[in-house]
Amino acid sequence: MSALALEHRPRSAGNLYRPRLARVLEVREEIAARGASRQVVTLSLERDGLDYRPGQFLEVGVLGGGEVPISISSPPGLDGALYSTVRAAGQISALLARRRPGDVVSVRGPFGNGFPLEDHEGRDVLFVAGGIGLAPLRGLLWEMLLRRGRYGRILLLHGARTPHDLLYPWQWPEWRRLGVEMQLSTDIGGDPPPGDDDPPRVVGFITQLFPRLRLDAEKTVAFLCGPPAMIHISCGELSRTQRLPAPRLIATLERHMKCGIGKCGHCVVVDRYVCVDGPVFRYDELMAMNAIEPPW
Repeated sequence: MSALALEHRPRSAGNLYRPRLARVLEVREEIAARGASRQVVTLSLERDGLDYRPGQFLEVGVLGGGEVPISISSPPGLDGALYSTVRAAGQISALLARRRPGDVVSVRGPFGNGFPLEDHEGRDVLFVAGGIGLAPLRGLLWEMLLRRGRYGRILLLHGARTPHDLLYPWQWPEWRRLGVEMQLSTDIGGDPPPGDDDPPRVVGFITQLFPRLRLDAEKTVAFLCGPPAMIHISCGELSRTQRLPAPRLIATLERHMKCGIGKCGHCVVVDRYVCVDGPVFRYDELMAMNAIEPPW
């Protein structure tokens, strides 16, 4: 088990096997299905005093339908509700995306190790988010903005397949007002979602934004989430071109998970359970895992 997993163990409430019921307080459509790859919504759920770390996830379900692992996309420092952003990619996630205020969902967790938030106070922070990968990173970014004085520069690179797949454009003005330096990329061109003073955008893979970065490698940490190929290529490029050391390249994996507690074996990679030892891993840990079985 990794040192990161030992230091940031899950902090789950109650019986790990028994879900609690949470009422849906609000539903925000982040991405409409028309013009985009898939519909994406954010569910605002009753928090009920739940304690969690950025980067942890919940098993969220529809009674009688099943459950799926969903990242928590809000910061622990936000009072009241917690947010989970859901992409309608399968049967259960499509059911969740159709929930309405007042509906009840089942919730287990939180699970996983989460991001080492306090370990990097005083550093500059780079976020690299591919598509829906911005959802788990948003909780960390938002929490850092609540503690803004404890961090240096905050940079966000966000890439997606189309301009309509870019996530949370309604929050961009606030993030930029708080000093977040944003750049966007899309695989294909087109008009971006309407917004005031939209961030710079290129057409192409997200790594095309890397040469524009002016990082202080001695004091920068990078957090990444997105498709496996994006994580693999981006970590390699940031290590090679920006001289960021592997322990300060920290990614959260999207490997398929089921039970959330290391019992079913669906997410095992070599001797690691992504749901328990992860989903957050350093790049040096990923390279060690990749030497035996590629986790990408």
